[in-house]
Amino acid sequence: MHLDTTDQKLLSLLQHDSTQTTKALSIKLNLSATAVYERVRKLEREGVISKYVALLDRKKIGKNFVVFCHVKLLQHSREFLTRFEHEVVKLDEVLECFHISGDYDYILKVCVADMEEYRQFMVSKLTTLQHIGSTQSSFMIAEVKNTTAFAI
Repeated sequence: MHLDTTDQKLLSLLQHDSTQTTKALSIKLNLSATAVYERVRKLEREGVISKYVALLDRKKIGKNFVVFCHVKLLQHSREFLTRFEHEVVKLDEVLECFHISGDYDYILKVCVADMEEYRQFMVSKLTTLQHIGSTQSSFMIAEVKNTTAFAI
């Protein structure tokens, strides 16, 4: 889908605050509210906008211990990959999971309260998944940048 300059500006505004009214967006874009409404609906229909969410402050909900866990599977067969992916998406502590190249097969972003909760996650959930050969954990020291907004 081709995004014109107005679509790009609209998407940028929505990424920074998706609770803005159509009227507020129309003023910022110098368009009618109807035109903005139609553009938003088109972007939703085309899948450019996939959903709207509320971003939570990890510290305020007690989930400020961030771990990047590298996972290596025993084999790279389709069965092992599919099974692991099917199971890992069910783990609430895992916010993101990426299939990667290199020494490990996956990297997981895990958010928990503290080291003890991470240990419980590893012992009772992650390591119980079939086909895991090894894991390596890296712990976040400081968050330098965290955004959900794409440059358009």
